[in-house]
Amino acid sequence: MKITELSAAEREVMEIVWDRGEVTAREARDALSRDVARNTVRTLLERMEEKGWVTHREVGRTFVYRAAHPREETIGRKVQELVDSFCGGSTETLVAALLDYRGLRPGELERIRKMLKEAKGGRLKNG
Repeated sequence: MKITELSAAEREVMEIVWDRGEVTAREARDALSRDVARNTVRTLLERMEEKGWVTHREVGRTFVYRAAHPREETIGRKVQELVDSFCGGSTETLVAALLDYRGLRPGELERIRKMLKEAKGGRLKNG
C-alpha cells in the first residue's frame, strides 16, 4: 500500500508521534524544534490523518493522535521503493551505494555483522 508523501513539516511531526506513541496538537507543538502556532500543528495532524499517516481518538474535546503505521514498517516500504526504483531491485546495489557515499559510523559495522549472521540463520526476511 502506497501512502501519500509527507511534507518536511509533517515528517517532523510524524517523528514526534512515533517517538511518543500518542500526542495532542499541543504536545506535538511543544516538542517541535521551532516555534509554531497550535492551529498550524492541528492542521498538519489533520492533513496527516487524511493522508493515512495518523489516526486519532477523542478525550473530551481533545484529539489524541497516534501513528497509523509503525516507523519500521514505513521505513521498510520506503527502502523497498528505493531498491525497486533506483537499484534495479538489487539490495546489493543499495548497500554498495551506502558504503561508497555514506560510510559507516562507529559501531555500525558490528551491528550489521550481527544482522547478517541472524539473516543467514533465517531469522530475517529473505534470509
